[in-house]
Amino acid sequence: MANDNAEGTEENGLFMSLVMMLASSAMQQLGKIVNPLTNKAEVNLEMAQLTIDMLAMIENRTKGNLDSDEEKLLTESLASLRLNYVETAKAPKSYEEGSSS
Repeated sequence: MANDNAEGTEENGLFMSLVMMLASSAMQQLGKIVNPLTNKAEVNLEMAQLTIDMLAMIENRTKGNLDSDEEKLLTESLASLRLNYVETAKAPKSYEEGSSS
């Protein structure tokens, strides 16, 4: 049984790392974090929306199956990302919007 607990703890850490990784990616896509490859803050609203949608899908698919820390991290990350998305989308287009095409 101790092995099951260790496995659960490892999965908990992996889940939280996944959420934080996706949230960081979305913040970078919103131009809130500098892209380490270009050393520039680049905005790509389309990719940011896709990343936020992925986190929302994870939230929907895991509803009722997360511990309180996991649920809190996911909920707060999504709330912050959605607010930042709206703020960025409404901002004057003084930035060069990145393109993945």
